[in-house]
Amino acid sequence: MPGSALEGGGNRVGVKDLTGIARRLRKHSTDTERHLWRHLRDRQIDGFKFRRQQTFGRYVVDFVNFEKKVVVELDGEQHALDPGDKIRDEWLKAEGYKVLRFWDNQVFSNLEGVLETIREVLLTPHPDPLPCLRRSGFAQAGPRGEGR
Repeated sequence: MPGSALEGGGNRVGVKDLTGIARRLRKHSTDTERHLWRHLRDRQIDGFKFRRQQTFGRYVVDFVNFEKKVVVELDGEQHALDPGDKIRDEWLKAEGYKVLRFWDNQVFSNLEGVLETIREVLLTPHPDPLPCLRRSGFAQAGPRGEGR
């Protein structure tokens, strides 16, 4: 669906509509999505949970791990020149997510490399950890609630 919210075009759709779209995408996954999902589901990569065809903002992402803020997108030929993908990636990055994109043929020709890349990103500490209370201007409470 070129230019749609599914492809990153950013067309506004209602949340109910987007949920229905995600449900249909899960039901009618591509061969590539099914192949990768077999290896991401059931916490097979070091115990990390992935969701597939997940609504996220005004988009539907192929796969997402919310704990480590990682989105995995699979791209077929329809994505080769889609400027909407860049808009969508920038929005996801602004939300603090790392976006990994793989061509469909990579999933079939180098599955182990794709899985290892995903694994490495999941195991890499987030570049922007949550600030500690002291840096944000609040004194940390001591054992009885008094400031340090």
